[in-house]
Amino acid sequence: QVQLVESGGGLVQAGESLRLSCAASGRTFSGNAMGWFRQAPGKEREFVAAISWSGGRTSYADSVKGRFTISRDNAKNTVYLQMASLKREDTGVYYCAAARGPGVITTPQAYDYWGQGAQVTVSS
Repeated sequence: QVQLVESGGGLVQAGESLRLSCAASGRTFSGNAMGWFRQAPGKEREFVAAISWSGGRTSYADSVKGRFTISRDNAKNTVYLQMASLKREDTGVYYCAAARGPGVITTPQAYDYWGQGAQVTVSS
């Protein structure tokens, strides 16, 4: 059974940092792009960041560019999202996802596997 399990969420104050991890099991995703999405209360799920199969290319939403960093360790079948200078508007449930192909892509329809999500709450 393929699973993506996020961890590292929590409650932080504005300006602080947090690192999310996403561990995959059941199959390897070393040949697939990986992404992070988030959903705030009452809003649709939105793209946050994506990384290519090799880690050589990344893409970020404008709202997180310069503050968030996505990375991966294919040996551990794990992808990370380092979040810095957090803002209240970063609050939401963060989902890890595995794409169908190897290249960076920002649309959720291109992702076949999803984690259950990790809650991130930023207080002011």
